[in-house]
Amino acid sequence: MTQKDIIVAGAGIAGLTAAIAFAARGFSCSIFERSEKLEEVGAGLQLSPNATRLLDRLGVLDLLRPHAVQPEAVLLRKAGTLGRLARVPLGENAERRWSAPYLVIHRADLQSALLEKVAREPNIRLTTGAEIRAATPIETGVQVSIDVGGASRTLDGLLLIGADGVWSKTRALVAPSAKSRFAGEVAWRTTIASDSPGGRMLCEIGANAVVTAFLHPGAHLIVYPVRAGTAFNLVAFTPGERIADGWSGNADIAILLKALRGVAAELNQLVPAAGPWTVWPIHTIDPASQWTRDGAVALIGDAAHAMTPFAAQGAAMAIEDSVTLAALVAETPANMAAALAQWEAKRRPRVQRVARRGALNRFAWHAGGPAALARDLFLKTRSPEGLAADMDWLYGWQPGA
Repeated sequence: MTQKDIIVAGAGIAGLTAAIAFAARGFSCSIFERSEKLEEVGAGLQLSPNATRLLDRLGVLDLLRPHAVQPEAVLLRKAGTLGRLARVPLGENAERRWSAPYLVIHRADLQSALLEKVAREPNIRLTTGAEIRAATPIETGVQVSIDVGGASRTLDGLLLIGADGVWSKTRALVAPSAKSRFAGEVAWRTTIASDSPGGRMLCEIGANAVVTAFLHPGAHLIVYPVRAGTAFNLVAFTPGERIADGWSGNADIAILLKALRGVAAELNQLVPAAGPWTVWPIHTIDPASQWTRDGAVALIGDAAHAMTPFAAQGAAMAIEDSVTLAALVAETPANMAAALAQWEAKRRPRVQRVARRGALNRFAWHAGGPAALARDLFLKTRSPEGLAADMDWLYGWQPGA
């Protein structure tokens, strides 16, 4: 370890991206991951241009593209009739408008691409089966106590980055009162092969080359291709009871079918055909909570500001956090407290705006009665180009803007 070492807690998307971003700025990085083995977990995710632009700069995009799909559009459709409400053009239109592609991918494929990049970086070390227990500010940065394989170690570094997700242990070192909160909704997820009965059903209704949101008052269903088009990712969001903290659990699809009562026959048939489904509780962190401490610790991604997934920006915000934090620390490494304070002040308004956009989407997609009629009338007045322009602030974002 040297005085330029960055210590990272967590080897998910946020932690791996942070290490790559700091290594690109000349820092050495040590990543410590609680799990003994990095396994393929999670489901699909959307990488909008604000994220892929940064992954390209970090040398990750080319590793990712062979496994990704570049959808032609985002379609909003009524789940009851399958009728189209709106179309946001993507594909080549997105690359021209926002100077970066819009991609959909399986989370495990993104993690694999990040790990491949990490393995090529001599200044990044990854240790699994390791958990950070304590962090103490010192004159040269931070001193961290780590359990590795049952043995305790003490390391000194310039900065500790908490990138250990919504159930972060590092968060207690920064904001002990900032607990994750159940958002009152659960996500039902499954991935199916494109040539399976459910996959063929999706192709027949035109969901194979686009991101489709099927809107319904009881739930909404998002569908898009992943794994180079060989599979579909499906995720449905419904109100639900709080279940045990953790990433996933099995659930009775009768609950999902009840929430989707009244949808088109094709979607009703799809639910059992696409199983088994896994249910994930949606937890959030108040974005107003503290993200940094004493110029020694910084939280990024879900550890800092986990949000509902209705803007499809969870991974993108973690990637933005990583790149912007590395840039500000590199500018003023001798004044870490000032760098962290400036980073937090700049990032907070954007993260809060994205969270508000997600809340708006959730309201619109679950609307019923007069609210749904108003939504439908509004969308009919908007051209595809106008809907794309509405996203310029989000997808066209650049570091330093």
